[in-house]
Amino acid sequence: MATAKKPTSFFKGPLFWILLAIVVLVPVGASVFSPTSSRVDTNVGLELLRDHKVNEAKIYDGEQKVELSLKDDLNRDGQNLGKDVEFFYVQPRAEEVVRTMNDAQLSGFTDQPVENNWFLSLVRFLLPFLIILGIFWFIFARMQTGGQAMKFGRSKAKMFNKENSEVTFADVAGADEAVQELDEIKQFLVEHDRFTAVGAKVPKGVLLYGPPGTGKTLLAKAVAGEAGVPFYSISGSDFVEMFVGVGASRVRDLFQQAKENAPAIVFVDEIDAVGRQRGAGMGGGNDEREQTLNQLLVEMDGFDANTNVILIAATNRPDVLDPALLRPGRFDRQIGVDAPDMKGREQILRVHSQNKPLANNVDLASVAKRTPGFTGAELANVMNEAALLTARSHAQLIDDRAVDEAIDRVIAGPQKRSRVMKELERKVTAYHEGGHALVAAALRNTDPVTKITILPRGRALGYTMVMPSDDKYSTTRNELLDQMAYAMGGRAAEEIVFHDPSTGASNDIQKATDTARKMVTQYGMSSRIGSVKIGGDNSDPFVGREMGSGSKEYSDHTLAVVDDEVRALLDQAHTEAHQILLENRPVLDRLALELLEKETLNEAQIQEIFRDVTKRDLRPVWLSGEEREVSDIPPVVTSAEREEARRKNLQDPSTMAPQDQAVAAKPEHPLEVPEHQDPQPGTDASGAGPDGPSGQEPGGVRRENP
Repeated sequence: MATAKKPTSFFKGPLFWILLAIVVLVPVGASVFSPTSSRVDTNVGLELLRDHKVNEAKIYDGEQKVELSLKDDLNRDGQNLGKDVEFFYVQPRAEEVVRTMNDAQLSGFTDQPVENNWFLSLVRFLLPFLIILGIFWFIFARMQTGGQAMKFGRSKAKMFNKENSEVTFADVAGADEAVQELDEIKQFLVEHDRFTAVGAKVPKGVLLYGPPGTGKTLLAKAVAGEAGVPFYSISGSDFVEMFVGVGASRVRDLFQQAKENAPAIVFVDEIDAVGRQRGAGMGGGNDEREQTLNQLLVEMDGFDANTNVILIAATNRPDVLDPALLRPGRFDRQIGVDAPDMKGREQILRVHSQNKPLANNVDLASVAKRTPGFTGAELANVMNEAALLTARSHAQLIDDRAVDEAIDRVIAGPQKRSRVMKELERKVTAYHEGGHALVAAALRNTDPVTKITILPRGRALGYTMVMPSDDKYSTTRNELLDQMAYAMGGRAAEEIVFHDPSTGASNDIQKATDTARKMVTQYGMSSRIGSVKIGGDNSDPFVGREMGSGSKEYSDHTLAVVDDEVRALLDQAHTEAHQILLENRPVLDRLALELLEKETLNEAQIQEIFRDVTKRDLRPVWLSGEEREVSDIPPVVTSAEREEARRKNLQDPSTMAPQDQAVAAKPEHPLEVPEHQDPQPGTDASGAGPDGPSGQEPGGVRRENP
């Protein structure tokens, strides 16, 4: 859609600059191109008159200047000054000058009165004021918006349409549900009558939320490329300025433009910058951001069935948005854009591998499996890093080695090739990483170890990588306990081998502590605390999440119990890791030697070293309370589970105890389910519900501080 070209301001057009150049250059030219004479001393000029070397003379009494036209060129100090010279005199010598000129009996002698040039005088008077005025006008012109001075209230939104937007839904992968929802919005704008015929109303607003890098802004750009209607894009921070009332004015102007060009779409990126929950902090109702939010709410209420304008917003923090903004009637649809699953990651990798020459050994499905938890932006970075590494090595094709190195760079940072470590530090790092890997291999609820390295990368001296075989969306209590034991494996190995732990386990301790505290305070996995959430989120959005509430919802005794339970869980994990490493010390030594020799071990090499490692026995069943009765009735078995067991020649799941089924579901060790024993009273196999943690961090990588 073409827009009318705004008339150019006179002060920005060429005519203004031409006139300004004339005003400045005229006095300069008058002084530069005016006839000039060589200047001599007063005594020299009088001597020339006495020696009768002067042809003509002019005396300017007002300026006390005498111009002489000589008979011959004047040479002084080896320099030719020409025939035209001038000299000045002071008032006491005026009579002497006149008398000398009369005595010279010149052929031409003129008393020249001072001629005042009114134009030059006017220019000299006005020039300083014009310069000051020009400076002020330049400053105001730089501050203006929309081409007219002081128009701060004009919206900064950029308008896109089908012609100037290159992104379409074909460029979006791994977010099929979001694409389907937004495609319906596009169809409503294009085929409005088809929906209104059955009484359907267009959603006034669509909120895209999710972690950074998942493609929320890309989805909005794709709508611009598909809709074929005006698409206004603006960031939430563009509404707020230093001047009071500018944000509300820009909101009004933005929606006014959209209504005038309806059907249209308005996209506000990072809406949490202007839509954050209102509170009673400094500024109160007069706060500029609150005024902007209030105006946004008013404009969204102003949409009617015939307005045909839809607001799409994106945010990484839906929890901080004002409830009035999220209610039905404003943002009718809230679409979550999460990190893609394995299939989605493969699709995203195929999109970003276009126009990149891949070697035959690059399997994008395998790459997708090796990048769990990666967002679309991180996957794009992986392919770009692989291309950069290939170009750096002067290769022609991107091979699997380049892709593997790119994944490591995205997860843990670039390799520190210049860092030289002492042999003792290398040995400590080897045992530390070996401790992590060995504990993970001996536990039943951990993901398989796929890579170990002692090469410094990023801030870590080394790292151990564990990769889940499938996408996970919840985590059980036993899995969390295994994660903590795995995290404490490095510290336990240092204590066992060197009897002197290092600071390399600081990040491990932090992550294990965070997991234990969440188990106690959020997940209800503590017998003493029970299924109670400790620590509400009723704080004031201005003051801060930890300071907003005036009264606590729990006692000091409860906090002490929480600390005791967290410490007990950490001690249990530390002890479990310690026992595993003591039982498998020969394997730990062999792994450390291999790491010191090869520096990096892949999954096949790791499995060969761990072939003699025995899995730990199942933990006692936990029911969060001793008074609860243990049930031996297993969960129902689906036909898909029976078919999977038959295909893998496993025990029929219907004959397993609940805890045995959980272990058998782990694809890395499905054949090692022990025979079921009668559970002891007060124990059960309990798992985290849908609100549990999302599992291992992206890539399953434990990052350490050096």
